[in-house]
Amino acid sequence: MKTVSKGIGANVSTSLMGQPSARMPFISFLMRYPIYLLAFGPPTFRSSVGIDATKGVLDVWAFIQAFWIAAITFISIYRILTAGIIYIPQKIRNILILATILGLLFSLSALYSPSRSVSFAYSLLYFMTLISIIAFIADAYISPPDWMQCLLYMRRIMLVLYAMIIIALIVDPKEVMVYIPGVGIRLGGGTIAPISLVCPTIAIISAYYIVYSLEPKAKSIIYFVSAFAGTLITQSRGAELTLLLPLVIVGVLWASSSKRSSYLFISSALTLLVSTVLAVAYIGGERVWNLINRNQSLEGIKSASGRTDIWKFVIAYCLSHPLGMGYIAGFRIYFKSYFALGIQVDTSRIGASHNSFIDVLADAGWPALAIYLCMLFLIVLYGWSSANMRPLGKMSAIDPFQHVIRCSLLLLFSFFINGMDTSDFSVPLRTSFYLQFIVISMILVYSANIRRKMRADLFMYRELSGLTLSHSETL
Repeated sequence: MKTVSKGIGANVSTSLMGQPSARMPFISFLMRYPIYLLAFGPPTFRSSVGIDATKGVLDVWAFIQAFWIAAITFISIYRILTAGIIYIPQKIRNILILATILGLLFSLSALYSPSRSVSFAYSLLYFMTLISIIAFIADAYISPPDWMQCLLYMRRIMLVLYAMIIIALIVDPKEVMVYIPGVGIRLGGGTIAPISLVCPTIAIISAYYIVYSLEPKAKSIIYFVSAFAGTLITQSRGAELTLLLPLVIVGVLWASSSKRSSYLFISSALTLLVSTVLAVAYIGGERVWNLINRNQSLEGIKSASGRTDIWKFVIAYCLSHPLGMGYIAGFRIYFKSYFALGIQVDTSRIGASHNSFIDVLADAGWPALAIYLCMLFLIVLYGWSSANMRPLGKMSAIDPFQHVIRCSLLLLFSFFINGMDTSDFSVPLRTSFYLQFIVISMILVYSANIRRKMRADLFMYRELSGLTLSHSETL
């Protein structure tokens, strides 16, 4: 009889054989694995105007967010301290060591930050998140959850945030959208959650489930179409690329699964190409170009709406200050006093570098960026190698473990693309920051479990082969 484990080290007898826990209702799942509560952010229903943590200007929502992560961290610490068994594979430990060193660099940057208290507070939030990640990895490795359920519930969390944004759009539209002359309505999500993250995440998971028939297709198609529409309403090239490129990879993976799939994929791609050419010829190339670039000037396109000028400023500063500006607070304070750029946006309204990788460089300099990139490389390498493993006796089949790893890697790839357009993935108290950490922890745990499963299968195969050989020798 299967039992639902209640903490780290519980249900050890089944987990050692690689068996996941029984499926749980949504609320029970969140209580069992509270790290997924971080994906909510939590959402805040407020205007960001006038809120500036670098000046100590906060509101009640800031304290609610801090309490949210603190409560989850305390639960994680309690489970670690009361766990009967804690084991984390060596390769995952190496990645967690890099994450810890990165956090220490963020903490040390508070010493030269223009706002030491803010940098230290955010570094503390980083470590609180890391503790929650470690507790989840240790827990899920010993007592694995239902792997497919994790992705489905992650999508459900994004659907809840999407619904909140739609409700806010009806109640108070100006908090989640803006109207730009010559461009039209741009739905951003406001402080609830970035729609450029929420909708692509829903669409990617749904698309993957559609092509591999992992749930009723009607349900997946409804979710995909609604999320695809939400992505288009963002009027953001970053959001569109975040969705488009992973969808191409999903199509290629599906095409490589069988000859019939490859024929359907190639014929669909050719049909789409011909239809696009005919549409451009009918509408007119100039009108199509204006629609794509949203009437933006050539200079604006070259500078990515002024972003490249910001990145040049950060790189130039870090060449003379290799340790960066100070975690979170440094860029927000230094850049506001730098008025020699001539970019299209008022510098007093800029709080981030609009690039998660550049933001890490600004936070703690070149050492932090090198460690961050190395950590991401090891995560992708570990997950990719695990995704290509094949169970014994199933040389052509895809194991459920591998479905989860592949879909999680696609999500991580979409975060990398989105991170080129936003700094949210490097800033605590942002939905993007927590969701990226959750997906990374999923990749690590899933990879470790599939490797353990492969070792168990190989051991059993060798044992059975030895028994067969011994029996034949006695005959």
